[in-house]
Amino acid sequence: MGAHGKPSGSLNSLLVKVYRLIDEGKWDDQGTGHVRIDYPEGSEDLSLIVEEEENENLIVHRISASEIYRRQEDTIISWRDSKLATDLALSFQEATGCSFIWDQISEVQRNLHFSNLAGKCPNDSFHTVNSELRDLPSVELSSLPFILKIVVESGITDQLRIAELILQDQEFIPKLIDLFRMCEKVKNMDGLHMIFRLVKAIFCLNSPHVFDRIFGEEYILDIIGSLEYDPELPQVQRHRAFLKEHVVFKEAIPIKDSSVLSKIHQTYRVAYVKDVILARVLDEATIASLSSIIHANNALVISLLKDDTSFIQELFARMRSTSTSAESKRELVLFLDEFCNLSKSLQPVQQLRLFRDLAAEGIFDIVTDALQSQDRKLVSAGTDILILFLNLDPSLLRTYVIQQEANSLLGLLVEGMISNFTEDMHCQFLEIIRILVDSHNASGLQRDAIIDIFYEKHLNRLIDVLASSCPTRNNSPTILRSVTSCGGVESHAVTKPEILCNICDLLCYCVVQHPYKIKCNFLMNNAMEKVLFLTNRRERFLVVAAVRFVRTVISRNDEHLLRHIVKNNLLKPIIEAFIKNGDRYNMLHSGVLELLEYIRKENLKILVVYVVECFWEQLLKFQHLGIIQALKIKYEQCLEKSEANNTNTAADSPKRIEERTLGKEEEDYFNEDSDEDSGAQHTHNQHAHATLPNGTKVNYSSRSGSVGLVDYEDDEDDDDYNPPPRKSEPSMDNADDDGFPKIKRKSSTAVGFKDEKLLVTKKQKLEVRVNDGEAASAASTCGNHDSPCGSEPLHDSPSQLDSNGRPDEGDIGGESAIPQIHPLSDASDTGQSSRDDCPSVPRDNPSPKRVVNDKNISGSEPFSVR
Repeated sequence: MGAHGKPSGSLNSLLVKVYRLIDEGKWDDQGTGHVRIDYPEGSEDLSLIVEEEENENLIVHRISASEIYRRQEDTIISWRDSKLATDLALSFQEATGCSFIWDQISEVQRNLHFSNLAGKCPNDSFHTVNSELRDLPSVELSSLPFILKIVVESGITDQLRIAELILQDQEFIPKLIDLFRMCEKVKNMDGLHMIFRLVKAIFCLNSPHVFDRIFGEEYILDIIGSLEYDPELPQVQRHRAFLKEHVVFKEAIPIKDSSVLSKIHQTYRVAYVKDVILARVLDEATIASLSSIIHANNALVISLLKDDTSFIQELFARMRSTSTSAESKRELVLFLDEFCNLSKSLQPVQQLRLFRDLAAEGIFDIVTDALQSQDRKLVSAGTDILILFLNLDPSLLRTYVIQQEANSLLGLLVEGMISNFTEDMHCQFLEIIRILVDSHNASGLQRDAIIDIFYEKHLNRLIDVLASSCPTRNNSPTILRSVTSCGGVESHAVTKPEILCNICDLLCYCVVQHPYKIKCNFLMNNAMEKVLFLTNRRERFLVVAAVRFVRTVISRNDEHLLRHIVKNNLLKPIIEAFIKNGDRYNMLHSGVLELLEYIRKENLKILVVYVVECFWEQLLKFQHLGIIQALKIKYEQCLEKSEANNTNTAADSPKRIEERTLGKEEEDYFNEDSDEDSGAQHTHNQHAHATLPNGTKVNYSSRSGSVGLVDYEDDEDDDDYNPPPRKSEPSMDNADDDGFPKIKRKSSTAVGFKDEKLLVTKKQKLEVRVNDGEAASAASTCGNHDSPCGSEPLHDSPSQLDSNGRPDEGDIGGESAIPQIHPLSDASDTGQSSRDDCPSVPRDNPSPKRVVNDKNISGSEPFSVR
């Protein structure tokens, strides 16, 4: 026996040294010998034997199912011997020999365990079934012990062989059933107990093909009957009576296919065997095999039913019919729920096709009716169906909700969320709404439509439930009770705390998913104030939910929401709840501290200043906490930075005003003629004739010339401009001889009026620049070019020009002399396109008007020179 199945090689592979643990904790060498597993002489128990060269036994150890053997490294096997009351160890010369003996010990223990489950502990369980066994013994009452021994004592390889023999013998199962019926008829309890052990052992073979045979329609009830006679139970079980009498198969709608009915019955019975009869003895592998049979049967049943179009149509026709009784409709809805649940056995593509067909038939209308029922089982079935659809394809349900005229389904979901159902159903309603309004798993139009419906019609309802269910700090218990007794707004004692927590969680989800929508709602409807009523509840987890909500809102870092929080003092109830909590180390304590730490880390200055300035006296007793100290330091840093910014701003203000104000030298310079003015006019003589769209000719002067002119177009030009020194006034007597228009001729009258007019005009212009900024003083820009078209016009209408487009001589010395402040270049004679400098503004595109000196003048047209 010991030589059978030995590893290849010499006998040295099974050469071992025997060690024994002595009292001093040391291993004592007991000798060297060859090890084998065999039956000792005069014993029927398999033992581990170590034999010396002189054929004397060093060790004879009986292998027990309860013994604990240990393999250390690759060459040592140790255990504690109960007879010797000490530890023994075998040290192998080669690792292959150690592995061989270890495998044999494991197999012996496994067979012993298996035999104990079968109700018998055979002494020869180490012997395996010969793989050359051609067939099993004939099934008779006298041969049952031998057949049981073969099945029970087989190893893994032998189990496959036995399963093949059972399948090859077509009479094995029928004869076993006949023998069971005979023993039951004569009440042969020993035979019935033997058959029970044999059938249980056949289940433990875990052969799918054997399962297919014994679960057949002709054998399944007798197989279940044989399992009623468990010798370990004091009385006979009545499984068949339960299946026949108490288990009622209800057909909500008749199923005409016999194969479908057969699979439905078989599936239930297999599940009954797995979960009830043999739940204590089946291993995980066998349970998995039985579960796979159930799954395959469900898939087959659903496939056959979904392909039967007449069945689906008749199902929905009955549910829509007004003649169908309420009880029948209830059974149909429950059947539809089970039908949809079993469809999970299908492939995803087939399940999606089925759900689309069901949606086209009107399943959501059926669910809507079910959610309005007072029967909670129907409501639960309706929510189950919706969750199945949402998990597979949410767009099907979203499309239905959008197309509904009154949006009754979404309203029913909201009402269900705040109704006093069980906690599981509350979670189902919450999950359905969350998936519906999920902005990441929907197309653009569909997403916007469903979100708009929810926010416009249903969100305020949820927020009002929060507000009406929480007492304010001024409410007394008497007032709250009277409100409840009058049947008005629901009291905080009516709505379950779990519902309020779910609403708060949904609001947090909406803050993250729809920041713009939720911001508008919060700012317009005071929703945040209503949610913070939760801080008045006695339930601590609701106060924590309110803190979590505010933390979520602040995490959006939205300036409008942050200002709304400060303006309405919305952190006050949270700080008060924190103070009231005291030194208790709980979720509320940690949640508020985390909120304050987030404000500090994210450097939300407006909230830092708000918290410290408003609540520091209350937070003083918590200043030993690092987070509170860090918040105060951040507040001081914000103040220091703010003071530094104010100082810099105050120092820069006079400089900016000085830069934007015209100095006395600039005024004198603009009021007087200069040599450079005459030189520039002479240099640009041939460029001085430009024609406006109205036919008027004007003189232009290039900005890049040497003329000492200031363009008020932008601040940069003003800041960089350095006026040239004053020069003596050149004579303009020869202006007419040179062909230049006499636009700078001076007289006492002209100069006096000019200075007065210029002063008024410049004051007006300076006031516009200081108060209105650049936009009020700048002229229109030239097309897409950066060069400005000039400044604000300071003249009257161009009608005062003469017929040649020149200024009327009679007007010189009056208002006609003012436009010399802003001469414009004539682009027509410089070789450049007129669009490069400043094109004329067409008449049919009038520019905005501005009133100066009680006259309407253009704000964007080029200045005309009179």
